[in-house]
Amino acid sequence: MIAELLKFDLSSCNSSSSCSGIGRNWPWASGGSSILAEYGTLHLEFMHLSALSGRPVFAEKVMNIRKVLNRLDKPQGLYPNYLNPNSGQWGQHHVSVGGLGDSFYEYLLKAWLMSDKTDEEGKKLYYDALQAVEKNLIRKSSGGLTYIAEWKGGLLEHKMGHLTCFAGGMIALGADGAPDDKTGHQMELAAEIARTCHESYSRTSMKLGPEAFRFDGGVEAIATRQNEKYFILRPEVIETYMYMWRFTHDPKYRQWGWEAVQALEKYCRVEGGYSGVRDVYASTPNHDDVQQSFYLAETLKYLYLLFSDDDHLSFEHWVFNTEAHPLPVIKKPTPEIANQLK
Repeated sequence: MIAELLKFDLSSCNSSSSCSGIGRNWPWASGGSSILAEYGTLHLEFMHLSALSGRPVFAEKVMNIRKVLNRLDKPQGLYPNYLNPNSGQWGQHHVSVGGLGDSFYEYLLKAWLMSDKTDEEGKKLYYDALQAVEKNLIRKSSGGLTYIAEWKGGLLEHKMGHLTCFAGGMIALGADGAPDDKTGHQMELAAEIARTCHESYSRTSMKLGPEAFRFDGGVEAIATRQNEKYFILRPEVIETYMYMWRFTHDPKYRQWGWEAVQALEKYCRVEGGYSGVRDVYASTPNHDDVQQSFYLAETLKYLYLLFSDDDHLSFEHWVFNTEAHPLPVIKKPTPEIANQLK
């Protein structure tokens, strides 16, 4: 079955097929633009597909996307969340390491790791992007909490989303390869982000983190808008705990993970499974009656790995895609794939 699927040619569709060759984007995405996290988050899967099939065409497709991005001028070295596929130019200058952008940065790093650290271009793009993020988006609150703000046309919005909390784990994962002996600095940064995201949990009534939290108007790591107070079983904070535990073995990360387990059991467990809640600051849960698919694929998997031995899906041999599915490190890429990585 897999062999048959791999025969599919990305470059053509026969006349009897339903393929139109026309791409479509969400109408709300800045004038029909493509979204950074969507077109940037194909790399691992397509490289893996080429490794399985021995056909470089899949790797070529994602490498072409990377080459376009590499050529573009980037405002302050940052990647806006929208790119117009017709003009090849950026849409509105909104930059976020959370929603709309998140896994693009993750895949630059993981492409290098999945290539057994031979993809030098991916490595450089990741560390250059991280340097721009640190310079332009990372700030420290008056209370000493490090957070990653969003950038809109040159202005910072001092808000951090739950989705952005994956970045602590990402920075820890890439710290060992950091240029200019910045490994220690990046591990400190990862630990600070992990602490901030833990604070967003501990400052709620249910000890579960809101969808987004702010650092303005005299508040820190607290959601101030009703439409940001919900929790939908997201994995990103647990993901960062898992990476931080693997790299530091500081027991607080397992303690924080156990606190989350207890909160999930107390407030999210329902007769049919687990449900999100509409307001984490309320004294009793108002369930949304939805168990998101990523709860099983990611949240519970990262919790399992947090309390597992380090050699269980070890980072030396496995890379997790953005939905926590393990993909093997390509130890010996074929000459064709190796050529794409040059």
